[in-house]
Amino acid sequence: MATKTPVLTTKAPPPLPGIYSQAIIANGFVYCSGAVPMDAETGKIIDGDIQAHTHQCIKNLSAILEAAGTSLDKVVKVNVFLSNMDDFAKMNEVYSTYWGDIKPCRTCVAVKTLPLNTDVEIECTAVL
Repeated sequence: MATKTPVLTTKAPPPLPGIYSQAIIANGFVYCSGAVPMDAETGKIIDGDIQAHTHQCIKNLSAILEAAGTSLDKVVKVNVFLSNMDDFAKMNEVYSTYWGDIKPCRTCVAVKTLPLNTDVEIECTAVL
């Protein structure tokens, strides 16, 4: 069985205790849990629209990846969850500014409800 190492940083919102890890390092990969647009210090969803929320999700993922010893440039797979597919184009405007020239594989789906009734949640997998 592969060794699993949890990742925990105070620079991103904390996970629910005993429920999940911010990320797990295993077999040369970092598997990040979904990040919502929450401020790490206040524990509240930031003000703003889908674009501000997309930036915050990616900021949180970046902090987790850095704590794991990797970065956004090494992301190979992203899953985006939107509460309203009408936000797809606006989310993409922000999303496309990240991850360098070679964009990771991606899935984007609309879901009925997200944690704290936010409009976006993003998760990713990166190599170390």
